Amino acid sequence: MRRRGFTRTLVLGAGLLLLCVRTEAAERQVRPFAGVTFGGAAPIDFENAAGKPHPAIGVAAVFLGELFGVDIDVADVPGFLQAGDKNLVLNSRVTTVCGNVVIAAPHRLTEYTLRPYIVAGGGLMRITETTSLSASDLSSVVPTFDLGVGAVAFVTSRAGVSWDVRRFQSFRDESLPTGFGDHLSYWRATMAAVFRY
Repeated sequence: MRRRGFTRTLVLGAGLLLLCVRTEAAERQVRPFAGVTFGGAAPIDFENAAGKPHPAIGVAAVFLGELFGVDIDVADVPGFLQAGDKNLVLNSRVTTVCGNVVIAAPHRLTEYTLRPYIVAGGGLMRITETTSLSASDLSSVVPTFDLGVGAVAFVTSRAGVSWDVRRFQSFRDESLPTGFGDHLSYWRATMAAVFRY
């Protein structure tokens, strides 16, 4: 019940933020991205894989005004708990859906240059793991927060690129067995194609 209530609050809050910001937004952007995770940690990591680099893909929708905006970020990291050489974990994946507040450099000062920004927010993290010992399998959705920095630059009036680095960390989930409920965290560096409409 507590997780269901948190999810409803998150969705409602993100919707209200989008409605408020969208009416004021000078820019609406879609950013498909690819990147890599690093510096990760997991409470139970059979293959010591969380700290190793893993590919990440996703897409973000950004509504950005002169200074403030909203970012909805959806990303997937396959194989996060797999090192590839031990075969203890057969399949694993970390998927995040986060809504963020964006604070960017003023648009009027950065229209033809890099526009730096910071993001911070929260959402949900889905963690799945299938092991060779089925008793150790895991599938859970936990609340998470993220924060980061980045920059965007446009090469035409409609298209550009962006780069950012973000930290993701789950909150402790008391409903899971000891160890499994501790937080999972990692850094993510990405490059995105940016389409303004």
